Amino acid sequence: MTGQEPALPRAGAVSHGEGLPEDAAADSTRVEDGDTPRLADIGALDTSLRSTEQRSRTFTGILVNTALANITTSYLWFSLTFWVYLQTRNVIATGVIGGAYMLLIALSSISFGTFVDRYRKLAVMRFAAGFTLVMFVLSAVMFLLTPTAWLLDLTRPWFWVFTLVVLTGAVVENMRNIALSTTVTILIEPDRRANANGLVGMVQGLMFIVTSVLSGLSVGLLGMGWTVVVAVVLTALAFLHLLTLRMPEEVRPAATDAHGAFDLRGSLTAVLAISGLFALILFSSFNNFAGGVYLALMDPYGLEMFSVELWGTYFALGATGLIVGGALIGRFGLGSNPLCTMLFAVSLLGVCGAVLTLREWAWLYIAGIWLYLVLVPFVEAAEQTIIQRVVPLHQQGRVFGFALAFESAAAPITAFLVAPIAQIWMIPYSRSAEGAAQLAPLLGEGISRGIALVFLCAGITIAAAALLAFLTPAYRRVSASYAQAAAETPKATPLPFDP
Repeated sequence: MTGQEPALPRAGAVSHGEGLPEDAAADSTRVEDGDTPRLADIGALDTSLRSTEQRSRTFTGILVNTALANITTSYLWFSLTFWVYLQTRNVIATGVIGGAYMLLIALSSISFGTFVDRYRKLAVMRFAAGFTLVMFVLSAVMFLLTPTAWLLDLTRPWFWVFTLVVLTGAVVENMRNIALSTTVTILIEPDRRANANGLVGMVQGLMFIVTSVLSGLSVGLLGMGWTVVVAVVLTALAFLHLLTLRMPEEVRPAATDAHGAFDLRGSLTAVLAISGLFALILFSSFNNFAGGVYLALMDPYGLEMFSVELWGTYFALGATGLIVGGALIGRFGLGSNPLCTMLFAVSLLGVCGAVLTLREWAWLYIAGIWLYLVLVPFVEAAEQTIIQRVVPLHQQGRVFGFALAFESAAAPITAFLVAPIAQIWMIPYSRSAEGAAQLAPLLGEGISRGIALVFLCAGITIAAAALLAFLTPAYRRVSASYAQAAAETPKATPLPFDP
């Protein structure tokens, strides 16, 4: 992978410009192996303009801003889901909202990655923030002017328009997350990117917990109207703060071969150009395939064990594992081979998923969820760190977008497959006299032994797949590529969040 790390020389006198400028012209060259095309644009980045510490502070500002934006958008669409169900008791409506959100992310991520490659990263983030603000303002206007009965009537267009406006704003905000991954490449020294990606995972965990708790409280105590108002105000604050941030290191957009608004061909080319990169995305998707099982069955299992109020509280407690996992990566990094760390974490995820319901014990379930979520950031941060190291900057947006699209589709596919199997076969079997007697030695007794059987089978499968991945040629190729790229990169000076 010689030559894959983006060059970071001192730039000449180049106009900084504003807005969303198109690609700069550049010569097409090839890396030393003579196989992979690469664009050379040595003047696009200049990391000598500021010190490592100054760039780290800018990254912290971007990270905090993105956290606020993520909390706000998730807060609003989670609240929409709760509000619609409480008002209609219609699971089709809530299913449409959740399914539409995942579908829109899967369909739009490649476009988002294309725009991240074509334009300045901070400009892309500002555009996404501004677009989300406009959508949320429109949703507030719709809620104010449209009778509530019309908004909740699935036979009228107002429900679908209102839902689409909110979800569009929430989905477009994901463009910021792709851009955030590329700002790590620009602002953070290569040897410290794993730590930075760990902090990203920690912030995302905090977002998950805050959103889970606040959305329910907001709908219950304030109502949907004030919830929309709060979301608009917080989105506006995040947008205004983003306008104060500067990233002079990105002198202009790195020259890229990205074209149009949906460069699927370029995304595939970028992924396939690096040996083993598609396998890396597949390895990372192991976590998402397992997540689909829990997406379908974790809440039903918890609600069989606890009241709805207690389940929400206990799940938020378990979700603190995301913060712990991200903090551990921020402190210690991912080691010399992040792919090894990823697959080891995935294998432990499988073991954890298999064990957490071996008995219908509350403490075992909550502790298992906590440990599972501690491991999740290791998988995500490892993927990001490897891509940031071996993929040229001018292709990273499309690679991250392709990975997001691929991985976003994995969990729903698994959920759609597992839920019917559990409902039609495993749960009835476990509650029959014969099934209960056969499962008791392995899974104990209880009304949720069918779900426990699904978790056990899924966990064993994921753990076995991760361990087998260590034996594949793709594992050796990606590990070698990362090691070679790391050897060619000078050692970095410590950052403020380093040990």
